[in-house]
Amino acid sequence: MLVKAFRADLLKAKGKGLWLLVCLAPVGLIAMQALNFGLRYDYLTSIFAGKLWIGLLDNLSMFVPIALVMGITIVCSLLANIEHHTSSWKQLLALPIPRSAVFGAKFAVAAVMLGLSCVLLTLGTVLLGLALRFGIEMPMADILALSFFPYLASWPFLALFLWLCMTFRNQAVPMTLGVVAAILTLFGISEWVPVSWPMLAFTGPKREWFIGAGLLVGAIILLIGMLHFSRKDVH
Repeated sequence: MLVKAFRADLLKAKGKGLWLLVCLAPVGLIAMQALNFGLRYDYLTSIFAGKLWIGLLDNLSMFVPIALVMGITIVCSLLANIEHHTSSWKQLLALPIPRSAVFGAKFAVAAVMLGLSCVLLTLGTVLLGLALRFGIEMPMADILALSFFPYLASWPFLALFLWLCMTFRNQAVPMTLGVVAAILTLFGISEWVPVSWPMLAFTGPKREWFIGAGLLVGAIILLIGMLHFSRKDVH
């Protein structure tokens, strides 16, 4: 049932701008750093002499968490709006598919789309570094960590915003919360606060803790969201 619902959601996502967003977010981050290094090439290469790839990753890492949380918010909103705008929740839930499968399928679609963004960010980072003549001895483990660790640590936001977007027809509440959460990722509030986890998952001394916490809390919120959605009256 989950696989069928997943395939159906992928088909419904066509022509909704979701795949364009998935591609634009990493391309935008790479383009911003291309401009940054292009305008200040001599200055930045002198600062990061001997560790040019690390310098590129440091500059990227400041913007990955905010872009990630904003991307999560928009993707979840667009996915939920497929049904909200057509008022097709009742028809969808009348099908012989468990509500938990409907919720889980949308989560899986969002997770796959955001995962693809991470893949594109990895490829873009490698291509940018090569274009800037940083050499072929690149820290591939760090590049992959920057692309995927913040994503895994941000699963609480993925589960929460999908839940909110599917619950509220008016997307103002989840979108506002998403913007606030994205901005807060720029400030190191506390390691106990989830908005800090995407950044700490890459820069923190014990990155695996924040990745594990993100996956665990995300799974808990996902389960709560499924239970709530399964019992909620949908109009």
